[in-house]
Amino acid sequence: MSNFPTNYKPDIKISVKQTFGINTDMEIDAFSEKNEFVPKVDQNYKFDRDTTLAILSGFAFNKRVLIQGYHGTGKSTHIEQVAARLNWPCIRVNLDSHISRIDLVGKDAIILKDGKQVTEFKEGILPWSIQNPIALVFDEYDAGRPDVMFVIQRILESEGNFTLLDTNKVLSQNKYFRMFATTNTIGLGDTTGLYHGTQQINQGQMDRWNIVSTLNYLSFEKEFEIILAKNKNLNNKEGKEKLTNMIKVADLTRKGFINGDISTVMSPRTVLHWAENTNIFKDQGYAFRVTFLNKCDDLEKKIISEYYQRCFGVDLPESSINVTIS
Repeated sequence: MSNFPTNYKPDIKISVKQTFGINTDMEIDAFSEKNEFVPKVDQNYKFDRDTTLAILSGFAFNKRVLIQGYHGTGKSTHIEQVAARLNWPCIRVNLDSHISRIDLVGKDAIILKDGKQVTEFKEGILPWSIQNPIALVFDEYDAGRPDVMFVIQRILESEGNFTLLDTNKVLSQNKYFRMFATTNTIGLGDTTGLYHGTQQINQGQMDRWNIVSTLNYLSFEKEFEIILAKNKNLNNKEGKEKLTNMIKVADLTRKGFINGDISTVMSPRTVLHWAENTNIFKDQGYAFRVTFLNKCDDLEKKIISEYYQRCFGVDLPESSINVTIS
């Protein structure tokens, strides 16, 4: 990946009230044109007020913003959708256990130069990002390996330089580089038993995050509105009744997940897929199984089937599906 043009920077201001529907006179810098790294705008996306203000503050004032919440609440998507409306280039990196220091920093690679094989250092995603007007988002931040976390800690200061030891270079941060992270826990490790593999984040690193926001599951009304907007075929009395019950099932899985009764939860995205699959298969129960139930632990399927029965008033049927592909 090559660097951006030197004159690539925010060149317009947008109204937060008009763009995000938040009652404020705040205007924020944005780019007038998109490039390949700008996320696609979801016109039906519903913004959470507090989380949106936290993310916008990160963009406007170069603050490090950490979004905490249960998985499936749309933390990363929220950052992307804000970036999309600002035309701000945005890159997501998932800090799973396979991401190493080398992946972030870079490594020596053999390349052909003038017909000869030579060894050259190839920068990783971190040094490339900080030199460009990029919003870098670290997903599953509390699952990162300790050696990776210490590399990231170097750039948590908004003016912090990054020393690339492999090439004896000191890299300065681009004025429009921004940094965000999403996390299931709040830096204390997994105290609930729900998120195996998460780590405690040392206090020195937590202190470097300027803003911490919590994003909970959507309200029933917002979730209903989003899914209905994407599934126009449900916009009738029978369809709305079905959608209401679908969201009720999802809400029961979330409560069961939080209480430790089940280990898999239905996110708003899952409900959206369920609605879409129902339209494909013309069978609510079958669509539920292939969208969600088949992902669940066998020992938990009985509980989840009871959620379905409680909301729809019928047992989960063993359907015979005849799908017509047109």
